[in-house]
Amino acid sequence: MTHRGQEFGLAGREVPGDAVVTGFGRIDGRLAFAFAQDFTVLGGSLGEMHAKKIQKVMDLALGAGAPVIGIDDSGGARIQEGVDALDGFAGIFRRNTLASGVIPQISVIMGPCAGGAVYSPALTDFVFMVDGTSQMFITGPDVIRAVTGEEVTFEELGGARTHNERSGVAHFFAEDEAACLGQIRRLLSFLPQNNLEDPPVRPYDPATVAPDPSLREAIPPDATKPYDVRTIIAAVVDGGDFLEVHERYATNAVVGFARLAGRPVGIVANQPRVLAGTLDIDASDKIARFVRFCDAFNLPLVTFVDTPGYLPGRAQETGGIIRHGAKVLYAYAEATVPKVSIVLRKAYGGAYIAMCCRGLGADLAWAWPSAEIAVMGAEGAANIIFRDAIARAADPEAERRRRIAEYREKLYNPYVAAGRGYIDAVIDPAETRPRLVRALLALSGKREERPPKKHGNIPL
Repeated sequence: MTHRGQEFGLAGREVPGDAVVTGFGRIDGRLAFAFAQDFTVLGGSLGEMHAKKIQKVMDLALGAGAPVIGIDDSGGARIQEGVDALDGFAGIFRRNTLASGVIPQISVIMGPCAGGAVYSPALTDFVFMVDGTSQMFITGPDVIRAVTGEEVTFEELGGARTHNERSGVAHFFAEDEAACLGQIRRLLSFLPQNNLEDPPVRPYDPATVAPDPSLREAIPPDATKPYDVRTIIAAVVDGGDFLEVHERYATNAVVGFARLAGRPVGIVANQPRVLAGTLDIDASDKIARFVRFCDAFNLPLVTFVDTPGYLPGRAQETGGIIRHGAKVLYAYAEATVPKVSIVLRKAYGGAYIAMCCRGLGADLAWAWPSAEIAVMGAEGAANIIFRDAIARAADPEAERRRRIAEYREKLYNPYVAAGRGYIDAVIDPAETRPRLVRALLALSGKREERPPKKHGNIPL
């Protein structure tokens, strides 16, 4: 195919393929469709025929029920073709939306992408970027300089680090293109071909499903001390193999893919090493989006909880933490895949609910003996409940300590929640992996009916 433009130098200019290569092949024996834009031809710009080729391969992928991978390297809409180019983008965006939740869609930014060329990646499930060579932006540095006077480089504006660490637009960061392509293959190994299939199961050695006594020492005795939740994840999943998503973004939360007994699962966890594991605006968006992806593609969810609550502060409140935090509630409550939650340490207030408690829809809710489940921390609760008693006491500090201990004993430990059925079991940390394997096998046939509706209205 080639363009049929007649204006501004296009007349008589042959451009075989119209700056994009499309086709299909196999990755680890599994069908996949792909397109790759060619920046050396008309800047990889999207014109009428360029768009039709991409639309065709997307239609084929959707019809075959197989992933589609876009290797993007484009200056955006082809100016010489005017509205034909804009209509071409519109058709791609519509197909991205129709395919969302039906087949995995992956975008690979392999050069500078500007204008309309960045919106299709933003509509896909995962965006990969390469350090130093990938850029994404709506308007480039020259336009920004002309309009606002601001000086900014391509990398500062839309480089791989910017979108992986600050904006959250990208999900994976690679040092070079070879590493990037390897990441894509690894990601696809966890995913089903489409929403009607189960994720691919790998053989596993039953002997590896054994208690791990080291987990009993994984959490510091001092509840104020941080630890890396990824060490717990690695100890629980098959072979310690964990593919983290959004690794550099909102690092107070950890999300990614792993396997249990050879079956892919989605992992969500609070990260006590960063902001004490609190939920803020960015972490809420990160968790909610990942949960919805897993639910769309039949990946069970395992949630490790250690959070003292939502991050307080004026910036969070005025930035909409209420709305963003509600996304996590919505995503977990909406999800119908098997869900298992494990409270490792702190689970306070609204964050306890948001991290998939039993009432929000967890099929199984467990706690380690170190769990602290309450409306708020014991110190704050005692200061509120026993304010008058502490003020009247001969030794207020001694009375405050006594009241804190009383609150801890009566309401703070996981056995109170277990006694009321909100926690199904207080488990030995060493038994976490064997219990998860058995639970997910038991829940593998889960079916859950929901009221018929066109779609819900998530608080975006």
